[in-house]
Amino acid sequence: MSMSKFWSPFVKDLVPYVPGEQPKLTKLVKLNTNENPYGPSPKALAAMQVELNDNLRLYPDPNSDLLKNAVAKYYGVQSNQVFLGNGSDEVLAHIFHGLLQHDQPLLFPDISYSFYPVYCGLYGIEFDAVPLDAQFQIDPADYAKPNGGIIFPNPNAPTGCLLALEAVEQILKASPDSVVVVDEAYIDFGGETAISLVDRYPNLLVTQTLSKSRSLAGLRVGLAVGHPDLIEALERIKNSFNSYPLDRLAIVGAAAAFEDREHFDKTCRLVIESREWVITQLQAKGFEVLPSAANFIFARHPQHDAAGLAAKLREQGVIVRHFKQERIAQFLRISIGTPEQNQALIDGLGDL
Repeated sequence: MSMSKFWSPFVKDLVPYVPGEQPKLTKLVKLNTNENPYGPSPKALAAMQVELNDNLRLYPDPNSDLLKNAVAKYYGVQSNQVFLGNGSDEVLAHIFHGLLQHDQPLLFPDISYSFYPVYCGLYGIEFDAVPLDAQFQIDPADYAKPNGGIIFPNPNAPTGCLLALEAVEQILKASPDSVVVVDEAYIDFGGETAISLVDRYPNLLVTQTLSKSRSLAGLRVGLAVGHPDLIEALERIKNSFNSYPLDRLAIVGAAAAFEDREHFDKTCRLVIESREWVITQLQAKGFEVLPSAANFIFARHPQHDAAGLAAKLREQGVIVRHFKQERIAQFLRISIGTPEQNQALIDGLGDL
């Protein structure tokens, strides 16, 4: 007898998100999950050490005001324009649930963050996957049609391609009656945040994470910035779901990370320099690399099958991400590591 008789009926139809492999072997060069190769701000670590005390018996601040104020100050917005969650994935889940369930379909790119269709399945949201153009870019004109909301990563993932701020504005102007969510997980590696536009566009919501540019993927802190009315909807969902999504360590560590601009600027710069080096090396081996503004690159080789290359690299102890989706099955997504890791990637490819 199947024990799934105890499940709520909708569960059997869910197709969950599959995260990148977190291998148990330690000596592998792990370039498959876009983690930052450089550690978090020492000030963030110090703030968490101080907070590691007897107060852990007490609940954290349910509003995480310390962190909200740090984010608001950093971006020059009001604290009632900031929402916080347990990683940007939780923030996105609340956005899908609270702002994107409408009669018209939600629009997002056909090649995009593969969690979007998963949330649609979880919350029963109809969607329309809008094809990227032949160069794997988002064309704003394709989104100027009836919709119940729009979401896209910028830079896009897994392509790494950046949409200029004017193009983001074009999408906002064409859908003034829909929420437009710009998912900026990778914005700090070469893009310009759309947070500067939130006061002009009440339908704009920008999400970010501390997992990438602030090297805190293990802490699970995400945020959204937008009009107070949008934020209020998310607060209502959050307080009907989990009043304390951020623990005491996360609140102080994340706040300190936002205050340490020097460490942030330095590590972002190192990642960008390494990215350009990796691109040059891959192009010298005949790879086509899409223009990236992220901490990863998306590349294909005209003469070599991507799955075969991924397998070859794995034999050399280097793990990269390969997606089976038809349009991108010949691409590899490669995270930018330390110079040593990047060299191991190039060495692992050999002379093809």
